[in-house]
Amino acid sequence: MVRKSVKVAMDAKTETKPVAMLVQVASQFESRIYVESGTKKVNAKSIMGMMTLKFGDGKEVYISADGDDEIHAVDEMERYLTSAAV
Repeated sequence: MVRKSVKVAMDAKTETKPVAMLVQVASQFESRIYVESGTKKVNAKSIMGMMTLKFGDGKEVYISADGDDEIHAVDEMERYLTSAAV
């Protein structure tokens, strides 16, 4: 299992497209992937769960993954969340 703290560099508080794209990133991997924010921990492959996190610029979240491609999964999730161009 891999777990990493990430500071979000995108503003997706009100827009669904960045969150939907993040779910697509997560869905490419076989590993179980979770995103934690505060007391919430949600499946990164669940659009409904991810929408409840209300990502915002500068917010700290934790990404965890467990499976054969866990390192690559966490790296790609981090890359997406820290991309200001999103």
